[in-house]
Amino acid sequence: IKEAKLFGAVNIAASAEDRQFTYVPPQSGWKRSADAAYLHYCANETIGGVEFSWIPETGNVPLVSDVSSTFLSRPIDVSKFGLIYGGAQKNIGPAGLTIVIVREDLLGHAPKGTPTMLDYKVQADADSMLNTPPTWAIYVAGLVFQWLKRQGGLAAIEKLNIEKAKLLYDYLDGTRFYHNPVEPADRSRMNVPFTMRDAALDEPFLKGAKEHNMLQLKGHRSVGGMRASIYNAMPIEGVRALVDYMRDFERRNG
Repeated sequence: IKEAKLFGAVNIAASAEDRQFTYVPPQSGWKRSADAAYLHYCANETIGGVEFSWIPETGNVPLVSDVSSTFLSRPIDVSKFGLIYGGAQKNIGPAGLTIVIVREDLLGHAPKGTPTMLDYKVQADADSMLNTPPTWAIYVAGLVFQWLKRQGGLAAIEKLNIEKAKLLYDYLDGTRFYHNPVEPADRSRMNVPFTMRDAALDEPFLKGAKEHNMLQLKGHRSVGGMRASIYNAMPIEGVRALVDYMRDFERRNG
């Protein structure tokens, strides 16, 4: 929002701040601008673990979405969007590569002063090679695409992601030792935050997890607690191992 304000007027159509960003506000309550150039939303919010399970209806207003952390985790109807973009670093490949899909009629409308490399019409005309592309990142992305096809495509990977998320959420919902604050219908399949009944146990939990070769479970500094990121590359065996460790930690500290 801060960056968007550098280029034009910004209207915040909806916010979940009233409940500490733990749900997706129903579209019926959104306060949209009548003359909006586009509507932008983030499909999956990684810090709080909140994900849109539906695509907003915007009529003739182009819909734009940041899909960085949910791209390739499920099928998506690209025809409903004016533009979608996503960094590769979650489900596609190394950081440094961004994938952008733009509706052709939206090309060629960059405002005066837009840097050439950010003008999608110029990029499209140059077949995405206006400058030397990040060849290694593109090569790795290609390997990931081939791997996804071998798994059965996006429908198959979505089924697996649902199974992984359900395994972890079912355990969280069945205990009072851990807690996930997100509205069940809006829970992320990719990022699962949780806290413990006693925050003093956070460090012992992380220390024990590391001893079991489970890393990067510390939650974002703005919310604390823990966060399990279970992107496409995380096998279901890894989620089972985490649940087993959490169950054992609860038994010893509950």
